[in-house]
Amino acid sequence: MLRRDLVKLGAGLSLAGTVKLAKAAAPASSPPAATPFDDSTVKVIAQRMAKDSYKAPPQDLPSAINNLNFDQFRGIAFKEDRALWHGENLNFDVEFFPRGFLYRPRILMNEVIDGQSKPIAYDPDMFTYADPMVRVTDDLGFAGIRLRTPINTPNIMEECAVFLGASYFRAVAKGQNYGLSARGFADGTGDPKGEEFALFREFWLEKPKSGADSVVIHALLDSPSVVGAFRFSIRPGTTTVFDVQSNFYPRTEITESGVAPLTGMFYFDANNRNHVDDWRPAAHDSEALQMWTGSGQQLYRPLNNPIDLQFSAFSDNNPHGFGLMQRRRSFADFEDLALNYEKRPSLWIEPIGNWGEGAVDLVEIPTPNEVNDNIVSFWRPKTPMQSGHEYAYTYRMYWGWDTPWPTNLARIAGTRVGAVTDHADARLFVVDFSGKPFENLPPNAQFHLLPQASVGTIRNVVVEPNPAIKGWRTTFEFYPGSAKIAELQCQLSDDQGPISEKWMYRWTP
Repeated sequence: MLRRDLVKLGAGLSLAGTVKLAKAAAPASSPPAATPFDDSTVKVIAQRMAKDSYKAPPQDLPSAINNLNFDQFRGIAFKEDRALWHGENLNFDVEFFPRGFLYRPRILMNEVIDGQSKPIAYDPDMFTYADPMVRVTDDLGFAGIRLRTPINTPNIMEECAVFLGASYFRAVAKGQNYGLSARGFADGTGDPKGEEFALFREFWLEKPKSGADSVVIHALLDSPSVVGAFRFSIRPGTTTVFDVQSNFYPRTEITESGVAPLTGMFYFDANNRNHVDDWRPAAHDSEALQMWTGSGQQLYRPLNNPIDLQFSAFSDNNPHGFGLMQRRRSFADFEDLALNYEKRPSLWIEPIGNWGEGAVDLVEIPTPNEVNDNIVSFWRPKTPMQSGHEYAYTYRMYWGWDTPWPTNLARIAGTRVGAVTDHADARLFVVDFSGKPFENLPPNAQFHLLPQASVGTIRNVVVEPNPAIKGWRTTFEFYPGSAKIAELQCQLSDDQGPISEKWMYRWTP
C-alpha cells in the first residue's frame, strides 16, 4: 500500500471505544447470539438512528498505540491464515486492518451466514508486529477490511478492494494497481466553510456460497447530517463491478449533497505543467472527467491542477453515466517504475433508475505534489435533501481500463497546452482525436473543428491527420484578452455534423 493511498483516507469520524492497556487478555465471555439479517436490516437501523441526534464516538487508544507513525502502523500485518473464510475453498476471504495511525475509529464487523448475523471477534494474535511494543491485548477491534480473491492468478488470493477511513473505499481490476477512491457520501465538498466526512461505522459480510464469483457487503454510514444504508455486490475481474444500493436518511437539511463521490489525484500532464519541475511526462490517477448525459451527449473534460480552487457543475437530467478516467495506458506516458500510473483504474458510475435533475460536480484543488488527492466528482441532486425523508440511489461502479461500452464517436487522445510565439497572453491548444470514425478513410477525407469560447477569441484553427495515432490533430490559439476565466469546447466534425465526443476545458491564467 502506497503512503499516499494511506494518507488520503485519514479524515474519518471516530468510533473507538475507550480502552486501557492490559498485560493479559480479558477472560473470554460467552459468544454473542446470532440475530436475523436480511437486505432490510441496515435500512431499519439507519432509519432509527436518523431520528436521534448524532453522538460523536470517542477515539481513545492505549498509550502504546496512541501515536503510531506510518512505519509502525504498516508494521502491523494481518496473518493470512486468520482471514475470514480462509481455507474454506471459497473465491473470497477477508482480512482486517488494525486501529491506529490515521485510523482510530473502532469499526464494528459482522459475519452473515444463512440470514443470521454474528459479530466478528477481535484477537491481537490475528496480527504480526514488526515493533513488539505496539502489541496490546485490549479488545481494540478493527479499522477496516481488505477483500481478497484470485483476481490475477488462480488459487493465489490477492487484494481487490479495501474499505478504510471515513466512507472511503477503492478497488482494482485484473492487472491493475490502486489509484483513485470512492466514498459513500459527500457533504459540502469544495465549500470554504469545510466538508463533513461521513463514516462507515459498521459492516456485515455475507459468506458467499462455494463457487460464487461475487460477494455481498453491507455498510452503515453515519455523520452529524445523515445516516445511510449500503449494499455492495462485488464482482472482481477484468473489470471489477460494484452493484450499489444506497439509502440516505438526513438528520438535517443537506443543500450540498454528493452521491457516488469519486476522489483522485491530478498533479500535472501536457495540458498543465504550471510550477512543476519534474522529469516525468505526467503524474495523475485520472486525466479527465467523462460524462454521458441524459440527452445522449458524450463529454470529455481534461483535469487541471489550478492555481486557485475551481468548482464546475454540469447540469443534467437522469444522466447515463460519469466517471474519472485514465486513458493513457503506456509506460511511456508516465515513465514511473514505482508508481505505474498507467495501471491505475478508471471508475465509471452508471446510474440505475431515474436520478432526476441535478449536476455532475467537479472540484479541482491546487496541490504542490502528488501526495494529496485534489480531484473530487459526484452527482448533486437539484433539490436539497430534507430531514425525515428517504433518498434511494442505485448505481453500478466499473473499476477498470475504460468505460464499459464502446462508442462510434472519435475520442480525445490527448490535450496539450503551450505558449503562442510572440503573444505572451495567448495559449496554443493541441487536441488529438482517435477512434472508429478514422477507420478505412478515403485518401481525400476532410474534417473540421467546431471550437467555442465563453470569452476571448479563438484564431488559427488547423485540422490535419496524425498518422502516429491513426487519428487527427487539431490546433487553435486562444486569446483571453482581459478575461480571468474561460470555458472552452470543441468537436471534430465532417460535412454531416459532429463525429467526436465534446472536448470541454476551463482555462485560468
